[in-house]
Amino acid sequence: MDGLAPQLATVSLHINGQEWTLELDTRTSLLDLLRERLGLTGAKKGCDHGQCGACTVLVDGRRANACLLLAVTLEGAYVTTIEGLASDGELHPLQSAFIAHDGFQCGYCTPGQICSAAGMLAEVEAGWPSHATADVAAPPTLDADEIRERMSGNICRCGAYPNIVAAIEAAVGR
Repeated sequence: MDGLAPQLATVSLHINGQEWTLELDTRTSLLDLLRERLGLTGAKKGCDHGQCGACTVLVDGRRANACLLLAVTLEGAYVTTIEGLASDGELHPLQSAFIAHDGFQCGYCTPGQICSAAGMLAEVEAGWPSHATADVAAPPTLDADEIRERMSGNICRCGAYPNIVAAIEAAVGR
């Protein structure tokens, strides 16, 4: 029966600017670590299969589905959740834009939507094209079609997509 016992490992990572060293069951997802061990409940467990985007966080600045990542694989990583986007008591521009443009209805998907949008903006700034980019050799521009394509991994069951797109456009100054 020894094969059924949990295997523990120690992992050190940075979450929202704070360093953590934790002993974890090697099967613990980043999402479960955040929600159950650290009390950071912004990232939501929607589908637990990486299909809805409700658990989207930033790992080393790139968006990732926390439900699909084993926490022990993130040694030394920098994780930013919705709770860590605000700075010095000021909301992140995307958070403010989502409020101003009603980019949510029930709010369940909103933390993942905002984290995904933050990662998307970093991708655009780095010059990464998407499937909707007309000219992949030119720097990408964020029109509504481009935003919808880049945000397609985040599902809103309430259908607040027009307001989500408007919020992202406002956050980038359009």
